[in-house]
Amino acid sequence: MNGKKALIVIDMQHDYLADTRKPMFSYNTKELVSNVNGAIARYKEMGYDIIYIRQVFQNIVTNRKFIGFTIEGTPGAEIYKDLDLVSDLVFDKYFSNTYTSRPFRNHMEKEGYKEVVLCGLDECGCVGATAKGAVKAGMKTFMLKDAIGRRFPDAKVRKMRDQLTKIGVEYI
Repeated sequence: MNGKKALIVIDMQHDYLADTRKPMFSYNTKELVSNVNGAIARYKEMGYDIIYIRQVFQNIVTNRKFIGFTIEGTPGAEIYKDLDLVSDLVFDKYFSNTYTSRPFRNHMEKEGYKEVVLCGLDECGCVGATAKGAVKAGMKTFMLKDAIGRRFPDAKVRKMRDQLTKIGVEYI
């Protein structure tokens, strides 16, 4: 398959990974960041573009009060401090599926990407939604099992994996 390839690093942000995060974000930060950093180094060496995605919520009073994390313009919405930042390809999204971000989608189309490898947070959330969006956009789509965080029960993870493999997503 010709075309560019990208490792897409999704939602590796302070509000999800820092010690001050909400209890519902129960990721093993040290292990996940280590695994994602390893993937960044490997895929960069193989010539993949490294693209970072940030989940942001508009900085309005209702979002600050009721959501309270990754609010646009706050330190918590920034890429996590221990994550290796090796490119300036950083895109914000307002919904789970990264392909709903027009700037991201335009970049992918303009550059002619044909294959994406996904890692980051969370398998049953934004990573899974982005995998579905990537397939719909015609991408060959891979999920890096060891570099994706999960905070949901195993049954929900299995259900997501079944859905994704049925549409052609490969786990590696």
